[in-house]
Amino acid sequence: MRGLGGSAAASLLRLRHNPLTDLVTPSRCLASSAHGLAETGPTVKLLIGGDFVESKTTRWIDVKSPATQEVLSRLPLTTMSEFNGAVESAKAAFPKWRDTPIPTRTRVMLKYQELIRDNMDSLAESVTAEQGKTLSDAKGDVFRGLEVVEAACGIAPFLMGEVLENVASGIDCKSVRQPLGVVGGICPFNFPAMVPLWMIPMAVTSGNTMVLKPSERDPGAAMMLADLAQQAGLPK
Repeated sequence: MRGLGGSAAASLLRLRHNPLTDLVTPSRCLASSAHGLAETGPTVKLLIGGDFVESKTTRWIDVKSPATQEVLSRLPLTTMSEFNGAVESAKAAFPKWRDTPIPTRTRVMLKYQELIRDNMDSLAESVTAEQGKTLSDAKGDVFRGLEVVEAACGIAPFLMGEVLENVASGIDCKSVRQPLGVVGGICPFNFPAMVPLWMIPMAVTSGNTMVLKPSERDPGAAMMLADLAQQAGLPK
């Protein structure tokens, strides 16, 4: 996912493996691989070209716990060059991913849903810390997104085209479904895990690449989901 509209994000299709084994305390429940440590506290990194990178911006937003007002992390307002780099990276990734067979893409989603299930508690804790939902509601947030990942695992029949013979004398009608290219997603604050998972699975399993902007108020879950997508096998 990458920065869009002046906030932090990361490129989904240009990802690198980063394990979620170093999660910090629940109040800072973000993937440490997605964060650097500044003098003022952890910073949300950008994911561009397969690497988590520190933004060069001079403008930052504090991500605060709505319950305690504790500063959980600092989020960069991405620069225009960083945003353009994210888009160009996604564009460069598109041709190879578009030509990747559909069964290969769906196997990535099968692994992705397994990893989300394994990390359900950590994702929910991040949502609770940053967005303020109760833990049970936060788990529901993650689960409703997980259902979309499961649906994407069976997307193949919906990507088929159609042929209708003799729609007129000597005329056949044929339609095909093809990936669009680079697509963008902008997420609100109220469903930090569910809304990214509405977009990511269907977009990438259909053969597109993606630039995603999480909410500046609760980016943690989206960054963790990007990390898990790398582990599932989305290529650089």
